Amino acid sequence: MQKNILIIGGKGLVGKTIYRILKSRNPDAHLFVGSRKTAVEDNDLTIDVNQPGTFQSILDKKIDLIVLSVNDNEDNVLHFAVKHRLDYIDITKPTPALMKAYHAVVDHDINSRIVFSSGWMGGIVSGLVKAHIPNDTDIEKVDLFVYYSVKDLAGESSAYFMAENVATPFVRYEDNKPVHITHFLDTDYFEFGFGIGRRQVYNFDVPDLYILHKIEHIPNVSVKMTYNSKFITWLLGAMQRFGIFKRLSLKSRKKVFSSSGNGDLSVFDVVIYTRDGKQKKISVLSEKGQAELTALSTVLHIESLFNTHVENRIYFAHELHTKQDLHHFLVDYKTITVNVI
Repeated sequence: MQKNILIIGGKGLVGKTIYRILKSRNPDAHLFVGSRKTAVEDNDLTIDVNQPGTFQSILDKKIDLIVLSVNDNEDNVLHFAVKHRLDYIDITKPTPALMKAYHAVVDHDINSRIVFSSGWMGGIVSGLVKAHIPNDTDIEKVDLFVYYSVKDLAGESSAYFMAENVATPFVRYEDNKPVHITHFLDTDYFEFGFGIGRRQVYNFDVPDLYILHKIEHIPNVSVKMTYNSKFITWLLGAMQRFGIFKRLSLKSRKKVFSSSGNGDLSVFDVVIYTRDGKQKKISVLSEKGQAELTALSTVLHIESLFNTHVENRIYFAHELHTKQDLHHFLVDYKTITVNVI
């Protein structure tokens, strides 16, 4: 893969992991790291997503693909990629930002591959769903259950999103209708795989709600999550029920959701219900946590982008893969386990 690839946010946790995995699998790739810091290494580019004037080096280095792993609230990099016909993958956007970005470019004349990969763990949930139920018209409902460990290594963007949006309603879908809900309410119970067992789960907003419903036209979609600590799970639910999050400052909410872990496993389960009454459960475990799985997923998308015939247009990441290739690539990775029941 002799391509010039720029990872903006490449000095952050996920960005560095993308660099490591991509270079180990594709030693011929020419990788560049973009950040606001002054360039030190030969492959460093000083780029501030809020200052489009810093983007000239992208053209100077003849970058083929931009991988965005840092928040770009104004979508400056996206619009730059569209204007200059550069391939682009974004793995950072929470649901509202993803919807905004998608609708900002969907009617443009696209002359490169623009990929939105902001679903859970690098946008692989929809790919796993389609791998096991290829005909989406057969699917009645998809439920995603997330097990999050406070001991896991995690980047800042997800914590900041939760801090900013924890008290803001979002939607899941029932019979093709949006239902407004709020994080950490509507308690339920779910039996997680890999020995975790039965845990209390709460509402959780990830872009897969939008992608599975609006792009894959699945009529019923929901996402719920739990923490590895039962006490923390209960406490966040109590704080939401009593309106405490609304009274806390943004700075205080950021402290609540910041992760200081040194690494732990990451687990999620996807339960698919088909129209004929059947059910399939896909359980995924990453021994090295969510950053490793997100980075690996991004690398798999990059490899598909350059190693298969992908025409110029807008994609959601799972659309880059055919049949069960995404599933097989995940299974082949030594620290990832995928069980299907």
